[in-house]
Amino acid sequence: MTPKPLRTRVALAAVAALAMTLSACGARVAGGDEADTSAASAESCVDTSGDTVKIGFLNSLSGTMAISEQTVFDSLTLAAEEINADGGVLGKQLEVVSEDGASEPTVFAEKAEKLIVSDCVAAVFGGWTSASRKAMLPVFEGNDALLFYPVQYEGLEASENIFYSGATTNQQIIPALDYLREQGATSLFLVGSDYVFPRTANKIINAYAQEHGIEVLGEEYAPLGHTDFATIVGKVRSAGADAVFNTLNGDSNVAFFKEYRNIGLTAEEMPVMSVSIAEEEVGGIGIDNVEGQLTAWNYYQTVDSPENDAFVAAFQEAYGEDRVTSDPMEAAYTSLHLWRAMVEEAGSFDVAAVQEAADGTTFEAPEGTVTIDGENHHLSKTALIGRIGPDGLIHTEWSSDGPIEPDPFLESYDWAAGLS
Repeated sequence: MTPKPLRTRVALAAVAALAMTLSACGARVAGGDEADTSAASAESCVDTSGDTVKIGFLNSLSGTMAISEQTVFDSLTLAAEEINADGGVLGKQLEVVSEDGASEPTVFAEKAEKLIVSDCVAAVFGGWTSASRKAMLPVFEGNDALLFYPVQYEGLEASENIFYSGATTNQQIIPALDYLREQGATSLFLVGSDYVFPRTANKIINAYAQEHGIEVLGEEYAPLGHTDFATIVGKVRSAGADAVFNTLNGDSNVAFFKEYRNIGLTAEEMPVMSVSIAEEEVGGIGIDNVEGQLTAWNYYQTVDSPENDAFVAAFQEAYGEDRVTSDPMEAAYTSLHLWRAMVEEAGSFDVAAVQEAADGTTFEAPEGTVTIDGENHHLSKTALIGRIGPDGLIHTEWSSDGPIEPDPFLESYDWAAGLS
C-alpha cells in the first residue's frame, strides 16, 4: 500500500522570500504536482545489511545560528545514545554522520545532498531557520528521503518527505496572540529577522490583528546576525505599542534585548513576546536583559512530569549540570524517538513504509504526549506561554487544555483565508 500523497503548498510570500535568499544557487521550492520528481524513484543507497544503520545530523555548529543549534545537536546525540543502549532500531545500532550547516541555507542543501546520496543515511535530523528548511525541501523530495525538522515555524507547508516536530502556527503564534489579547493588548509592534519565517509569520499576525481589532504600529526587520538595534528599538519606543511580537532568530536577540534595556524599556511597560528565544538563548542574552519577558513554546525545562525529570537529568548528566533544556532540542530529541517507533511499526527503514506507519504514532515526550498526524506530518502539541524568571528558566503562565491538533494551513480560521 502506498502512502497517501501530501500537498506541498507554500505561501506566496514565503516563495518570494526564498527566491531572494536562494537565487544565487538556483534552488527551488517544491510544490505538489509541479515538483521535480525525476529523482523520486531513485533507488535508496541505505545499507541495512550489517549491524548498523546510518542517520544524519545537520545543524549549524558555526555562524549566527550556532547559539541555538548546538543544543539541538547535543539532544539528538543523547537520543541516539539512549536508543543504542536500548537495543537500537530493528536491532541495528545507529551510526551518526554529522554535518555543519554553518547558518547558511545553501550549505544546508549541499550537506543534505551529501548525507542522502554519499553517506546513505536512513533519515536526517536538523535544520532551524525556515530558509534552511526550504533550501533542503527539494533535496529531500527529489531524493525521496526523510527530514525530521525540530523547530517551530510559520506553517503553510506540508511535505511527505518532512516530519515537523516543532509547532506550527496554531500551536504557538496564535496562542501567543490570544494570550496578549486576553491580557488587554490592543496594539503591537513587530520585530523580526529578515527571512522566510518572520515575514510569513507577520503576514499571519497582521491578518489576526485585523480580525481582532488590534493595531499594528510598526513592522521592522534586521538581517540574521545583525547587532545594531538602536534605530529599531528607538522606533519601538516611539510607537508606544502595548506589546512587541519578536521573531528575531539567533544571536541578534542578544543585541536587541541589550538595546531594549539600555533605552529603558521594561517587561512591565512594554512586554516582548518571543517565539524563538528559549532557555539556551536566555543565558547568551543575559538574564538582566530579559527577566520578566514572555515566550511561546510547547516545552520548558520547568515542565513538571516524570518524563521531563528523566530527560533533564539525563541531559545534564551528559553535558553538565549548568546546561539547560529547551523546546527545539526537546522536539529534536522527540523526533528521533518517533522515527524509531515509526521504523519499528513499519518493520523496515524503507521511506514509503515509514511514511505509511506514521499516522497515529505517539511518544510520551518530555513536553507531554505527542502524536503524528499522517495527513500533514505535524504533531499534536500542547501550547505554553511562559515568563522568563530570575533563575534564567522559563515558567509557565498559561497552558492549552491538552494537545492542539496541527493546522498548518490555518484551514479552521476564516480570517486566514487566502494566506496559503
